[in-house]
Amino acid sequence: MIIYEPNRNWLQDISHLAKSWTMQKILRAVLLMGAVSTVMAVVDIELLTDMEMKVNTGIFSLLGVVLSILLVFRTNSAYDRWWEGRKQWGALVNNCRNIALMAHVMLPEKETASRHYLAKSLANFCIALKEHLRKGTKLEELIHVSPDELAYYKTLGHIPNQISLEIFQRVEAHYRAGDLSEADMINIKPQLTSLLDILGACERIKKTPIPFSYNVYLKLYITIYGLILPLGLIPEFGYWSIPLVMFVFFAMIGVEMMAEEIEDPFGLDCNDLPTGNIAHTIKNNVFEILESKSSLAHQHQRELYDKIF
Repeated sequence: MIIYEPNRNWLQDISHLAKSWTMQKILRAVLLMGAVSTVMAVVDIELLTDMEMKVNTGIFSLLGVVLSILLVFRTNSAYDRWWEGRKQWGALVNNCRNIALMAHVMLPEKETASRHYLAKSLANFCIALKEHLRKGTKLEELIHVSPDELAYYKTLGHIPNQISLEIFQRVEAHYRAGDLSEADMINIKPQLTSLLDILGACERIKKTPIPFSYNVYLKLYITIYGLILPLGLIPEFGYWSIPLVMFVFFAMIGVEMMAEEIEDPFGLDCNDLPTGNIAHTIKNNVFEILESKSSLAHQHQRELYDKIF
């Protein structure tokens, strides 16, 4: 995710567009449409001098209104998914802190091993989750994992689910041993179950994209609109219709591709959520709470997110 200061530097913000992979795709599509418009303009102006190829421009206004409505819906639905993902990861930050605080207060002072276990498990849950929502958990990123645990994780298909189970089992073991009261369990249980609630909500966003038919229809609509637009502009604007068509097509396809980029907010595109940085923040926070040692978190600091600017 690109981090910037709003309303700070207009031109510098615009310069970031050239580094965006999505913007590069948009520019290639616009240049292709410009080439098609150039061919149509040359044919109409230079070759078909005895024929008048003219389309009533009013129809483009009507089609443009319909297209605008579709693009508004497309953008809003994509942003809702992006914002829902951000809210879920914000809730994950709060809930992990709450679990760490409750465990630190509720557990006996002598249970330093359990505090360390919960700290590394909460951190590993978040680290595993951010890659689980991409192409699968990278086990080499997990911290304080024994060779036996690593071998066992390799046999599983859902690492975050297993880690949440281990956290619950550890807390339940302390409850059965008498280290936690019934009131303690009642208070901490909603925080523990929230881990799977957030996991499920993120999986819902990841695995339920915009319906394919709607997505394809909108792409087809934009393509056809861009191809027939020169027919209405060339008779009136001549060769100036080429930059006009390119600009109109840039506006339409730009909105569609930006919506397509933020539709899946857990990837590594420029505008996706910085889930790696958030996971790193949670890791530091839970270690500081449960072990009161920020140095331990920094000792195991590693890059969790490939920043794209």
